[in-house]
Amino acid sequence: MQNKTIKTIIKQLRSTIRSWINNRLQNTHNHYLCYLPAKIGFLTNWFHNRFFSGIIMGKDQLIAIKDLPSNAIIIYVTKYKSSFDYLFYYSRYKQQKLKVPEIGLGYRFFVWQPINHLFQILLAKIDSIYQNHSLSDPYKSDYIKQELINGRSAFLSLNEKKGFYRRFIKSRQDPISYLIQIQQSIEQPIFLVPQLMFFGTKPAPNIPSLVDIVLGSKQKPGRIRKLIILFKNPGKVFVEISEPFNLKKYIKNQKINDQHSLEHQTLVLRRALGQQFNRHRQSITGPILKSIDELKESILTNDQLGQFMSHHAKTRNKPLFKVRKDADGYLDEIAARYNNGILKFLVLIVGWIANTMFDGADVDPDELKTVKANSQKGPLILVPCHKSHIDYLILSYVLFNNNMPCPHIAAGKNLSFWPLGPIFRAGGAFFIRRSFRGAALYSRVFSAYIYKLLEEGFNIEQFIEGGRSRTGKLLMPKLGLLSIMLDAYKNGACKDMLFVPIFIGYDRILEEDAYLQELEGGKKETESLLQIIKARKFLKKRFGKIYIKFHEPVSINNLLLNYNSPLKDMTSKEQNILCRDLGWRIINAIDRLTVTTPHSLVASALLNISQKHFTVNQVMDNINSFIKCLIAQKAKLADTILMDPQKAVTQAFEVYIQRKFIELILPGKKNQSNEQLCRIKTGKRLLLEYYKNNSISYFIPAAFTSLAILEKDAFQFSATNLNDRYCFLKDFFKYEFAFNMDRSEDFYIRKAIKFFIDDAMLMPHQVLPDTYNITASGLRKLKLYARFLLPYFESYKIVLGVYKLYPRKDLTFKNRLKKFQSRGNRMYKREEIELPESLSKINYNNAVSFFANHKIRGSENMEQIIFFENEIQQFLILLNN
Repeated sequence: MQNKTIKTIIKQLRSTIRSWINNRLQNTHNHYLCYLPAKIGFLTNWFHNRFFSGIIMGKDQLIAIKDLPSNAIIIYVTKYKSSFDYLFYYSRYKQQKLKVPEIGLGYRFFVWQPINHLFQILLAKIDSIYQNHSLSDPYKSDYIKQELINGRSAFLSLNEKKGFYRRFIKSRQDPISYLIQIQQSIEQPIFLVPQLMFFGTKPAPNIPSLVDIVLGSKQKPGRIRKLIILFKNPGKVFVEISEPFNLKKYIKNQKINDQHSLEHQTLVLRRALGQQFNRHRQSITGPILKSIDELKESILTNDQLGQFMSHHAKTRNKPLFKVRKDADGYLDEIAARYNNGILKFLVLIVGWIANTMFDGADVDPDELKTVKANSQKGPLILVPCHKSHIDYLILSYVLFNNNMPCPHIAAGKNLSFWPLGPIFRAGGAFFIRRSFRGAALYSRVFSAYIYKLLEEGFNIEQFIEGGRSRTGKLLMPKLGLLSIMLDAYKNGACKDMLFVPIFIGYDRILEEDAYLQELEGGKKETESLLQIIKARKFLKKRFGKIYIKFHEPVSINNLLLNYNSPLKDMTSKEQNILCRDLGWRIINAIDRLTVTTPHSLVASALLNISQKHFTVNQVMDNINSFIKCLIAQKAKLADTILMDPQKAVTQAFEVYIQRKFIELILPGKKNQSNEQLCRIKTGKRLLLEYYKNNSISYFIPAAFTSLAILEKDAFQFSATNLNDRYCFLKDFFKYEFAFNMDRSEDFYIRKAIKFFIDDAMLMPHQVLPDTYNITASGLRKLKLYARFLLPYFESYKIVLGVYKLYPRKDLTFKNRLKKFQSRGNRMYKREEIELPESLSKINYNNAVSFFANHKIRGSENMEQIIFFENEIQQFLILLNN
């Protein structure tokens, strides 16, 4: 009886204990150290938030997570296993009220667990051993799968110490393999969201330092180095989120379900994620930096270059070692000597200039974000327009401050002078001769250097115009370097190249006086140390804002889809066509990015007034019409114009008065309407022409259409009759302006007519289709737009006048410019031409190119000369009436 009682008591006790255990464990053994609850206590949360407060995670980075589907299973992924990284994301996402990674795949958390949860984990392990004689497994029990399906998020690291050994030798569960199996069994999409933490943007050195060996590199720092950087430089550590990886879509696209084993699927996915991490990191820090000796060895021992040097030595009857010595010297002449310390110093200097001499740089962060995302697909070829010496480093300054690697910059050899040459080299500049003529070995060495830069993954900055524009408008593309890069791509230097057209503009440029001297026929002053010393006077001036606009990158792979054959199969002629096409596309893209400034608008309005004396109201009327024209084209406008156009242009007008570009005529002398009269100071017209030309590309379609309408010499016309003259003008000025190859002439004519109707310049005929009447105010405004072309017609007239007088043998390259200038000055004094800005040597050179294209090189070609002379005279009559 007593034994029965004891057994009953024991049974009841066991039942009570079992009930208590089941109650504490909630009837499951699924309590694991891989789970860290979102609610872990106020003090712990406060400590985490304070500890990680110095790490920057921009709001723009979080958009990638917020934009994921509401039913998505989110797996946050890092490249290397780190409790430091996990706790940061755990606390920061909790702060941002995003899905918190409560499950650590391959992680075990002890310290931060709530006491209650630790007790549950311990109890579950003991009970599992007691009942099942084994420990429960979060993978085999499908605990993790169920938690993810129920809406929890997880955290995964690709690489950990001895991780491969555990997976491959000990056959431990691979989290990536587990996720693939889950995705194959459910419809819910799993998104892998790569997370990258940066403790610096300095490129990784080829040879690690002693500090890197002991404490870990900045790319993969150890715990101690992480803490030192975090506490020493709070705000320098930042986080980037790479493009989320849709596992469901990836599996479907790869079609790996039936074709390969799970082990192979896992390997492919792990490799793809690793490549994405590497590309994203390189888009921030740039490729590994090699010493100049390593680059030289790699370039000069290249098989193709080696064969060329041997052949070169043989054909020149020169010892091979001397040819190799020459090649080594050329590399010294060409190559950059990238130095991160000097680069940081240059960024500080350029930042000071941008914010002291200028009113800062205006950059659209969304445009830059698009460029940054595309940089993971291949090396970027950054192609800005070139207006000032400031262009060289302002782009590096912007990229550096937005956590992007500074590019290698193609610079003219004229800038390699001491002491700036070595400094520019350290900032990423490599130097190129103006001509490769007669320098076969130099050409091959330079091409090999470009190949190496692209192969290593460096971004390159190239000024496609070849030099700074002295006229304010874009120069025609120079295709030499572009052709070399296409050859490098063709020979396998990189899988893709992404060309980024960039507009860099200024309210006012530093080089005004130098440009004025050159436009008037003066010789370009060679860059030197003396020029830098003289430049101190600029430090006391203010030059307004710098405007930087980025076009969406143009992939060479995507561009080639428009052609019938891949680049490697193209003939030399076909490749030249591709190169020319790409060059013009870049120029057109930059034109469409051009920011119209108040200074440019006022200059355009001033110079297009036909009277010598004018009122402020006349200028403002012109400006208002121009603004309407720009808005109709969705042109880029300076933010000051967008916010308050009246105030912006008034301030620009006042600046021109203060700088004595505009003079008040005898203060008190007024017109019939009792308005003060003004005039442009003759000596300043060329500078105003420069600023007018900054945005002239937006007005050219309207100018061509206006002139075609005026030529009809009637108040009524049909739009279909304008195409021929529009096409003639487009061809006539093909060396002056870049035209969009993807749009027809009819498109621009129709667009211009629509704007003319909106601006009350034209009225559609009530009966006749496609017929329009010119309004009373319309005739004046049509001439206003057509006058954008007047200085070019006058310049071309001067050139034709010289050709009419001299045979080709008397017009050498050296003396013809003097003859153009001499005749132009005489014609201006005789009032045969109206505008002093027509006396531009750059216009003369463009005219020479056009007429040479039409076989006109001297008085021998009189028939063609007379034809074009009559055409120009006819247009000038229309513009001057």
